[in-house]
Amino acid sequence: MAVAFFFMSRHARSDSGPASHPLAVLRLTAPVAMGYIPLGTVFGFLFVQAGAAWWLAIVASVVVYAGAAQYMMIPMLAAGMSWGTIALATLIVNLRHVFYGLSLLHQFPNGTLLRWYMAFGLTDETYSVLTTVPKTTSHRQMALVVLLNHGWWVLGTTLGAVIGVQAQIHLRGLDFVLAALFAVLAVEQWRTRNSPAPLWVALMAYAVAYPLAPQHALVISIVLTLVAGVLWQSATRESAYD
Repeated sequence: MAVAFFFMSRHARSDSGPASHPLAVLRLTAPVAMGYIPLGTVFGFLFVQAGAAWWLAIVASVVVYAGAAQYMMIPMLAAGMSWGTIALATLIVNLRHVFYGLSLLHQFPNGTLLRWYMAFGLTDETYSVLTTVPKTTSHRQMALVVLLNHGWWVLGTTLGAVIGVQAQIHLRGLDFVLAALFAVLAVEQWRTRNSPAPLWVALMAYAVAYPLAPQHALVISIVLTLVAGVLWQSATRESAYD
């Protein structure tokens, strides 16, 4: 994940890539589908097992669509916490999406509902995909990527909710799906770059952060890679002026 954040800070896009027709867009979102469907399934299952109606799980994935925040919602709802508390916690968890949206804002269509939907659907994984497509990619194609990724999550949630109503099963091991998905996306980001520097910076940041604070190593390494990305971009601009 730290690698992805470093790539985000550099915000370079490849000029070669897919996106000329729906099948190409579908191929773009296939790695996300492989993560979102099982993760959505686990969410839908756990949501129903916590005592909620199956259809509420689907509504949450359509309207909230917040991944980790939806998982966080389950124990909070089970504990009877207020909607205000849940909303505040969700805002804090998803605050990083503000920066995602700002970095892609100039590429979204102006003054349309499509612009709002694309901002709403800009998850970590969708951002990673959108920053690898060519600059010539149309608004329609970018929106299709967002819509398909959202659809994969809703599909997984629906499957999990139906399973949760019908059966009691164990889903141990599926929690690794998210880590595997980020690994795939990091590899795809790396393949569009000519320099291995982002990977090495992210690895070194984690190597520094883990001995200092093992429980917060990921957060610290993300901050360090973001700082490295900003410094890298500043140095690049200064060299260009010189």
